[in-house]
Amino acid sequence: MNDLKKWKILKSKMVLDHPWCQVRQDEIELPNGKIIDDYFVSIKPDVAMILPITSNKEIIFVRQYRHAVGKFLLELPAGNFDPTKESAEVAAIRELREETGYIPQKIRKIATLYDKPSKDTNQIHLFLAENVSKVGEQQLDITEEIEVVFIPGESVLDKIAQGEISVAGSVAALFLGLKFIT
Repeated sequence: MNDLKKWKILKSKMVLDHPWCQVRQDEIELPNGKIIDDYFVSIKPDVAMILPITSNKEIIFVRQYRHAVGKFLLELPAGNFDPTKESAEVAAIRELREETGYIPQKIRKIATLYDKPSKDTNQIHLFLAENVSKVGEQQLDITEEIEVVFIPGESVLDKIAQGEISVAGSVAALFLGLKFIT
């Protein structure tokens, strides 16, 4: 493993700089000397994701339309955040509250994962929220229409196997939090 070398960036420029999407084009030199002049990198914000468990071991999911794939998907509450303005933990609690109307009695970080490190810059910060309780109504963004769904913890693995839960970050969080679910 000691022979592995990083790629060398020869030139870099932003080819798309929009509040909703940033893309950088790098010209890189590979360790073998070959040059790639059009390696594109998506500059993405970090994501805070939360695995909320009720006192009776139900997991709170959100079902929402995901335009890129044209489907309604079942996933854990999550959202982007700016680490210069709030911590990942605060963002996770905020997203849970906004998307579901619930807050946790106890929260702990379970992992930080890279989302898609070959092309994207962001990480997913995963949290476990225990004994969540309803404190109000959803506070959705203009682009959100979310159904709150409760699934018994013991049913989660079957729902993953059947393809009902198929968003990678949510699946990772569920496997990492499995010992707390059942």
